[in-house]
Amino acid sequence: MTESKPPAAPAPKPIRVDDDDMTLPTGNDAVEVPRIEVHILREAGVAVDKTVVFEGDQCRIGANPSNQVVLNDRRVSRFHCFLRRGRNAWRLVDSGSRNGVVLEGVKVRDADLPRGECKLQLGDSELVVRELRSLARVQVPIMPVFGALVGASVAMRQMFALLDRVARSDSTLIIEGESGTGKELIATEIVKRGRRARKPFVIVDCGAIAPELMESELFGHAKGSFTGADRDRMGAFEEADGGTVFLDEIGELPLSMQPKLLRVLETHEIRRVGENRPRKVDVRVIAATNRQLEREVNQGRFREDLFFRLSVVTVRVPPLRERPEDIPLLVDAILANLGATARRSLFSADVRESMLRYEWPGNVRELRNFVERAIVLDSVDSSRISSAPPDSSGRTSVTIEVPYKVARERLLADFERRYLTALMDWSGGRVGKAAKKAGVDRMYLYRLMQRHGIRRSGPLVD
Repeated sequence: MTESKPPAAPAPKPIRVDDDDMTLPTGNDAVEVPRIEVHILREAGVAVDKTVVFEGDQCRIGANPSNQVVLNDRRVSRFHCFLRRGRNAWRLVDSGSRNGVVLEGVKVRDADLPRGECKLQLGDSELVVRELRSLARVQVPIMPVFGALVGASVAMRQMFALLDRVARSDSTLIIEGESGTGKELIATEIVKRGRRARKPFVIVDCGAIAPELMESELFGHAKGSFTGADRDRMGAFEEADGGTVFLDEIGELPLSMQPKLLRVLETHEIRRVGENRPRKVDVRVIAATNRQLEREVNQGRFREDLFFRLSVVTVRVPPLRERPEDIPLLVDAILANLGATARRSLFSADVRESMLRYEWPGNVRELRNFVERAIVLDSVDSSRISSAPPDSSGRTSVTIEVPYKVARERLLADFERRYLTALMDWSGGRVGKAAKKAGVDRMYLYRLMQRHGIRRSGPLVD
């Protein structure tokens, strides 16, 4: 748990984008609002004729009434799947549903929807999805900077506009994004612009605290309440009174702690471990996760009521592979922050072209490490950013543009990451169960997970 007191937000500094300082443009730009039609032909096996037209970037489908498309079908999960507008097409993503989704006769978990109409089957329900012509446009700021955040893509500028509104409120919110996308930085920029800017800002990494210590970390404890409690101690919520608590990796919060956090959010009262007296706290909560919480709800690892209480506002941070046009600006911003703008010559046109093609699984964190390594070594290792995209059969294609050993290690690492992610998803985070399924030693599985930065979820004891 760490604490800082951010100063009032300064005026954003212009980012150096070439050898001379220049101020980036300001103003607004109009972008079309995506629009999609979902026609329900059958619901729970019964013929119906219902149509839902949705305007926006993401349309959720499931049995829960909060979805944009609600299906009264017992074989449909609460949050079954969602349709998200990508760069070139609408994308279907399954949310860890019980029965999956059948797209044009093929069971899928993640797929781009074909142009025109397509047919989906969820449980005993049948839908026809069709993209519609946009009828509305929204204004987004042209300025590709939000404090320390940088991005000229439409997705990032739309996020900046949302963050600007969120910062002026006191609402609880969730920041969703893959590892390395800058979720903690986003939380910091929100706090700097809010009325709590000069109040405590306390960060709690839910994935780095042992489950049996989580309650004490959040709410504090009284002397003698458990072995080792040799004095009274304030928790994060008391320390942040009047300010903000940032719950990083909220998806890692133990299930036993979730109703206690929900109660605090509802009553604005905490109880230290070992005490009966409630204490009032005035705290804004910002949570972040690299997990898809709808999936965690479906699989019983996250409480539905806590999910709704936290997600008053949801900010989705796009991964770097969805906004490659931001890479040149990010490279220049990183060089400026490192005081190394004179080293731009390291990143030739060919290198930058390779950087645009690479998918950056580690997102902006990986990009920064790549740039910093190039500065330290005074050379760019292009083999690190050579892509090996899947071929038409779904297999990872082979490239001979890098040495055999490098290509082999890259393919093996990609396989291990995908295998471990699927394995831990199947086991509900139980390492012992996962090791037995995979036929490997439990400690070996732990080492693999640590190597690839894959965190467990679920109970401490397998």
